[in-house]
Order: sequence, then C-alpha cells, then structure tokens
Amino acid sequence: MDFIEAIILGLVQGLTEFLPISSSAHLRIVGELAGWGDPGATFTAITQLGTELAVIIFFRREIGRIISKWFRSLGGGGGRRSAGIQKGDPDVRMGWLIIVSTIPIVIAGYLLQDTIRTSFRSLWIVAIVLIVFGVLLGLADQLGRRTKSQDDISYRDGILIGLAQMLALVPGVSRSGASTSAGLALGYERPAAAQFSFLLAVPAVFGAGLYETYTALTCDPTAAKDIAAGCGTGYGLPETVVATLVAFGVGLAVIAFLMNYIKTKSFLPFVIYRIVLGIVLIVLLSIGVLQALPAVTGAG
Repeated sequence: MDFIEAIILGLVQGLTEFLPISSSAHLRIVGELAGWGDPGATFTAITQLGTELAVIIFFRREIGRIISKWFRSLGGGGGRRSAGIQKGDPDVRMGWLIIVSTIPIVIAGYLLQDTIRTSFRSLWIVAIVLIVFGVLLGLADQLGRRTKSQDDISYRDGILIGLAQMLALVPGVSRSGASTSAGLALGYERPAAAQFSFLLAVPAVFGAGLYETYTALTCDPTAAKDIAAGCGTGYGLPETVVATLVAFGVGLAVIAFLMNYIKTKSFLPFVIYRIVLGIVLIVLLSIGVLQALPAVTGAG
C-alpha cells in the first residue's frame, strides 16, 4: 500500500509543483484526506528533486549556457577574463542574478527549519495563504504591465523576486506562484516571469532536497532529538524514490503545458482554483472533517 500512496503523492507533486497552486499544500491536503497523515517537509523536499530535475531537462540549453558562460567569466590563468565573454553578457548576468536572488530563501530556510516542519504546516495557515496569495496572483496578472523580457531583469528585481520565493517556505503560498506574481507585478511578461521563477528555484530546491535526503538517511528514528525534528520521510527509501521519479515525469509534462499555456492565456483559472480550495479547506476544518495539525506526521 505504501507504494500506491507514494505513486499518488508523486503524481500530486508533479502536477502541482509548477502550477501556481502550491505542491506542498496539495501533498499536505491529500495526505490528510486519504487518512495517510502529513507526508512531512522531508518527503516534500526530496520529491521536489524530481520536479527540479524536470526543470533542468526542459531548460537544459539555457541552463547549460548560463553555467558555461558564468564559469568562463570567472577567468582562466592569471585571473584574466576568458575570451569570448563580453562584459555585461546576459547569461553571465543571469547566473549572478540566480545566485544573489537565492540568498533570501537560503537564510530563511536555515533560520526557520523547526517552524517549517511544524507550525507552518497547519491547514489553517495553508487555507488562508491559498486565498490571499491567489488574490495577489490575480491582481499581479491583471494589473502588471507585461512589457519586460527576461533580459530586462535587474538585480533589484531579482532580489525582490527572490524575497517572494522565500515566502514559499509556507505551504500554500506556492514557489512558482509567489515568484511569478512578483515578476508580473514588476512588469514582466508571463513567460519571462515563469521561466525566471523556474530557474531561480533550482539551486534552492536542490540544496534543500539534498540536505533533507542526507538528514533522512542519517537520522536516528529512536533518538528524541531526531523524532522532534521530524526524522525520516514517513516512507521507506524505495517508496520515496518511486514518488520522486513519478514527480519528475509528470512535472516535465506540466512545464511544457504551462509554458505554452501562458503565451496566450492568463492565470485566472489558477486564481479561482486557489480561492475555492482555500474556502473548502476552511469549511472542512470548521466542521471537524480535517485536523489542522495531526498528532503523527508522515505515513506509516
């Protein structure tokens, strides 16, 4: 049964990671509705490795070019700038933008580890932020000028988008939704805002996923301090790997769909979905169908 649960959760992760509807919220909600409990922050972070691998595959040319030029710009022998890299090269600048803009979520993630694993996962918080950030996405999408391309991203804008990404540590906010909303509010075209959001997520998600993988493999489930920290994923290693692979395959298809969709259409359907889901969640919590914070985290 654990494999069936893992496949379903991997499917949910892949379907929702890139849509601005919050994958962590959906994993949390599906786990509760199915009676499996909260899959946990560790399981979520590890399965996100699969969806971020999908980003690398889909944008492999852009990512390869950015990495290559960025390293070459650091210079070769004698500290001289490598030949063929012009000052102000957009790919080199994009590399620095991603690095600088990732700093806020790294700092916040380190400082708020315990809160991320506990209080932030309350379904009341999930419900509220689904609605609030759904409204913000709708306003940014409708009121944003949509005149700037990806080449126009400045360090100021990059940092602001990075600060928005930091908010995605709260389940329900949505990493892609928060950073894309910030990009739209700053006047970027929908594809430009979404693509920068996806590229920006790669180092943060891989860092968190690899850290959580190490933690899950080295923690002691019988030690009090590790239990308090949410030791393990709640699933065995084989089930977690299966969920991650499913998330990769589904996520790759979703990226292709979304990047084509937003060329001509707005984010309005996702805004409506977020608001409706948040309201339904509040009703289910109010009548006792769901508990905000389960006593036991993770499936057995």
